[in-house]
Amino acid sequence: MTTIAAVFPGQGSQSAGMLADLANHYDTVRSTFDEASEVFGEDLWAITQDNPSDRLNSTLYTQPAMLTAGVACARAWRAAGGPEPALAAGHSLGEYSALV
Repeated sequence: MTTIAAVFPGQGSQSAGMLADLANHYDTVRSTFDEASEVFGEDLWAITQDNPSDRLNSTLYTQPAMLTAGVACARAWRAAGGPEPALAAGHSLGEYSALV
């Protein structure tokens, strides 16, 4: 049996267009962003895909976008049938994704 860990990045690893390819294969990516956008009150998917990087790099948007991205990746992993991680960790802001 293989034991795996899920490790999530912190602020500074964001980039415009992130997760676009993953979203093309797993609907859960977009639905996770839709869910978070409803709570946040802004379209986080549009901010990560269509906006200038200065907006995405603003802490106001970076932190909820990175939390959402981490959760979306974990959900896509599960949707793909990946094994459940034995533990989760994160760097800085990534700790929040690990906790979810």
